[in-house]
Amino acid sequence: MPDLATPSNAPAAAAAAPARWRLAQLNTCTPEDFCEALAEVWEHAPWVAQAVVTQRPFASVDDLHRAMVAHVAGLDEARRLAFFAGHPELAGRAARAGTMTEASIDEQGSLGLGRLDGEDAAAWDALNAAYRERFGFPFILCIRRHTRDSALAAFRARLTRPRADELAAALAEIGVITALRLRARVEDAAPPLASPPPTPECHP
Repeated sequence: MPDLATPSNAPAAAAAAPARWRLAQLNTCTPEDFCEALAEVWEHAPWVAQAVVTQRPFASVDDLHRAMVAHVAGLDEARRLAFFAGHPELAGRAARAGTMTEASIDEQGSLGLGRLDGEDAAAWDALNAAYRERFGFPFILCIRRHTRDSALAAFRARLTRPRADELAAALAEIGVITALRLRARVEDAAPPLASPPPTPECHP
């Protein structure tokens, strides 16, 4: 595996964070190293990186991300649903048990969603159950862009929408989540998005 580049100003406490790669390294490393470096960007879906490795070299980190999003958007609905199902519920039982991926634990932990109990936990559990029953997959939201109150408001609002809208919204939110995760792993990346990227077209 090539030497990983770590920013010179990174504090020692950040040593446990994912090692950062340069785009040039990702473009020239072995396919195995490429896939390993990006495996955790997509929730329980290392196959996304595997699907785009033959498209190298990428001109930018955004181009790499667009290629991965396009691959997922191009899946048929059954495969996209199976992919969505691999995402944890917000403030759900897995969050409280700490059994999610490290990235999800960190993201949900930013709002303390894994520490809820009593009425707060029951409220999120009820929303999660209602959403899954209505749409057939978990509610997906880039929690990094929300407060706990705004996340709850978005949750309640999206419960009223048509299923086709929610299929598109889930993919758009995953696009933002993965863009942030990718930029945490690739040194050449641009600053975090201030607004979500355009919703990719999904193919039935």
